[in-house]
Order: sequence, then C-alpha cells, then structure tokens
Amino acid sequence: MKFPAPEIAARQTELTARWHETTPAAAGEGFPLLVAQNHLRNFQLWHEEDTARRDDLGFEAVYRAKRQIDRFNQERNNFIEEMDKVIVAELAPSENGGPRNSETPGMMIDRLSILALKEYHMHEETVRADATPEHRTKCAEKLARIRRQRADLATCLGELLADVVARRRTFSVYYQFKMYNDPALNPQLYRNTPKP
Repeated sequence: MKFPAPEIAARQTELTARWHETTPAAAGEGFPLLVAQNHLRNFQLWHEEDTARRDDLGFEAVYRAKRQIDRFNQERNNFIEEMDKVIVAELAPSENGGPRNSETPGMMIDRLSILALKEYHMHEETVRADATPEHRTKCAEKLARIRRQRADLATCLGELLADVVARRRTFSVYYQFKMYNDPALNPQLYRNTPKP
C-alpha cells in the first residue's frame, strides 16, 4: 500500500514527541511531507488553543492566539485537501462504484494527527508528579481509550484505502475551504473592508 496507515500513525507519534523537545519543523518530500505539514499545523493549533484559554495573559495575547488559530486551521485544512489530491491521483477512486465513505482519507489522517496529540498530552497527565493518584488513574483510563480509538481509526483508514484499490468502496473530495478566512465570503470582512 502506497499510503500505509500504521506508518502514518507512527510518524505522527514520533513527530509529536520530537517537536516537544525541539523547534517543530516539517521535513521530507512527497506525501510524507504533506502528512508532516498537516500534523505540524495541528501541533501548533493545540498549543495556541492552550494559550487562548489562559485568562492571565490579557486581551492582546488572546487576540494574537486567536489569529494564529485561524491561520493554522486554514493551513491544516489546506493540507488535508493536498493529501486527498495525491491519494485521488494515485488511487483514482470510482465515482459510481460501491458504498461511498463519508470521510476522505485526508480527513482520517488529520483525525489520527489530533489523536496523536491527545495521546501524548494524556500520557503526560498519567506521570504528572504534582497530580493526585486518582487524577493519574483517570487519565490512564482515558489514555487507553485514546490508544484504542487511534488504533481503530488507523485500521479503518487502511481498510478504506484497500477497498478503494479493490473498487469495493469509494469516497469523494469536494475541496471545501474555510469561508471565514476569505474576505469575499465572510460578511464581517467584506462589509467592513474599504472599497478600492
């Protein structure tokens, strides 16, 4: 399989751990680079969301975090579509044949990315020295569920791709975009933008 789900999930896990120790940067080429770019945006989103929820930093810090969140979310969605473009070009999913999957492979890879981040941060809670034993126990139970969910999703992705190749199932990519970032589509932007 050209897009092996277990390898994608393992790479996301490895990048998550590495990026918590060093400056995050996506590297590689081809499809693995797209996976890393998508994961990097989720990594950045995760940490900006944490910042935006603080109430001790003042309005300006939250405002800057919100702007970053919008930018990273737009880029994240762009990379989902780029992954789907590569998969569509390689696998040529049928337009008519078989049941249609509601999610694209790119969307599933994106969810695997978010679950990799959840797994990492929930694991941190299971070993937090200043937390109560009860907290660590509850977090260990949640961690087990996250790991099961992630493994199930990787299996589903692998099965979908195999079914697409075998023409047993298909999916469609609609190439959506975030309307709120487009000044021509967001009324709050185009109504308040000076005319040239």
